[in-house]
Amino acid sequence: MFSKKENIRDSENLQQRKSFFYIQGDIMELYITDLAAYNSGHLIGRWIVLPMDSENLQAKINEILSTGAEVCGDGEHEEVFITDYECEFMHINEYDSIEKLNEIAEAVDSLDENELKAIRFLMDHNLVNGFEEAIERYEDVIIHENVTMEDIAYDFINECYGVDSLPSIIANNIDYEKIGRELEMDGRYFENGGNIYEYIG
Repeated sequence: MFSKKENIRDSENLQQRKSFFYIQGDIMELYITDLAAYNSGHLIGRWIVLPMDSENLQAKINEILSTGAEVCGDGEHEEVFITDYECEFMHINEYDSIEKLNEIAEAVDSLDENELKAIRFLMDHNLVNGFEEAIERYEDVIIHENVTMEDIAYDFINECYGVDSLPSIIANNIDYEKIGRELEMDGRYFENGGNIYEYIG
């Protein structure tokens, strides 16, 4: 159960990184909280942006636990959980593995804009069971930019039959708009944001 809280971010570098990644839509930002301190009525935690190297991540977690133990005065604290997050490409649960989330964020960080679009397409159309499967299957999506289904229909007919080789009485009377609608109804092509997404999975 997450609740938005006003907290100070780590640094100006974080704000600069956020402004860039919000354009791409692939930011993963977590508020990591000391579990024992939270159960004792103290909200001890900090915002972190993933990905980061594993040593740095563990150091930040250790800082949170150390501060929580100091505030509570009850010995060493060992567990953290996620009390808030900002992430456009996947849902995050309170007790998700932070190390695993860091691996996912690293994978996302290496993707280009079209690969991210393909992943969002797969998830938006429920063609995969979660983000991790989408990462594995984004190559099953071909993005045709700035085209219509009529263009797709023309390419389809040309590839199958060769428009130039057809008699003019046939070539000049092909209803590409209707063929485009038929192709779209087959569930392989999807129009979105001025582009055509072709699913070949």
